[in-house]
Amino acid sequence: MSVDLVEVVRSGFRECVHRGSVAVLGADGDPTFALGEVHVPIYPRSTNKPMQAVTLLRNGFDPVDDAELAIATASHFGEPDHVDLVRRLLDRFGFDEPALECPPDLPLDERARAMVLCHDRPPSRIYMNCSGKHAAMLATCAINGWPTTGYLDSSHPLQRAVISTVIEMTGEPETDLGIDGCGLPIIPVSLINLARAFAAMATAAPGTPERRVADAIRTHPRVISGTNGPDLLTMDATPGLVCKIGADGVHAGALPDGTSFAYKIDDGADRARMPLTLAILQRMGVEWSDALAELAAPAVLGGGARVGVIRAIPGVL
Repeated sequence: MSVDLVEVVRSGFRECVHRGSVAVLGADGDPTFALGEVHVPIYPRSTNKPMQAVTLLRNGFDPVDDAELAIATASHFGEPDHVDLVRRLLDRFGFDEPALECPPDLPLDERARAMVLCHDRPPSRIYMNCSGKHAAMLATCAINGWPTTGYLDSSHPLQRAVISTVIEMTGEPETDLGIDGCGLPIIPVSLINLARAFAAMATAAPGTPERRVADAIRTHPRVISGTNGPDLLTMDATPGLVCKIGADGVHAGALPDGTSFAYKIDDGADRARMPLTLAILQRMGVEWSDALAELAAPAVLGGGARVGVIRAIPGVL
């Protein structure tokens, strides 16, 4: 069973609790800490994007720089620099925006979304947070002579390659696939094996596809997320960390020595992310700076004043 992990305390009263499961692995790959259902497969959601990007590199995708590789792993916020990178990829391989098979959306970033709405522009595929991955997938299809329509289908050569890579990196058996929010197939993965996959990327030999993806994420944490995004804030404050959030309360990451983590918040609440991530990193030996300490215990407000806190439950981690 999952366990209580994060609590919301208002005026000294526990108002809400977020349950979930956590796996922490040592540098040797063995579990050092586990709570809840760490061996039960979950949908990793966007934490699988780095593994998808590894597949693209293995199959000939050749980004011009690390920023282009980072946007291929991104859950970007649709800010202008994100959109420019996606357009650059599409243009370089001769694609127009309608070639993207992700659904139309508005930017996740509030200012970017407001600019789109103020200019009376409709939702667009390029604003969708997975559009960088889809553009890179189109590029990989073009490089290999694979069909550039229907690339979402699990029988498409690209998706067969992705499935093979995820199975290899996680050690999970092939099983029934789900459909992710952007329409792509998604493979269930346990938290233990998700953490192991991130450790493999963080510790891979320089120049390998796994290490190239890890280094691109470390170098461009804003590209893979956006202004004040959880991954940006966490990696900026933790040198060498490579991490990636996924929708509905999933997060995974690894330090340069291979110490790694993965968790799933049962109710998918975003407000539980930073307190839980930072408490896990502290358990992994990361020292909290003042900036991290503030992120680890965001305020609960009442009448504009701080009246409580959102925090990892003391003593649980």
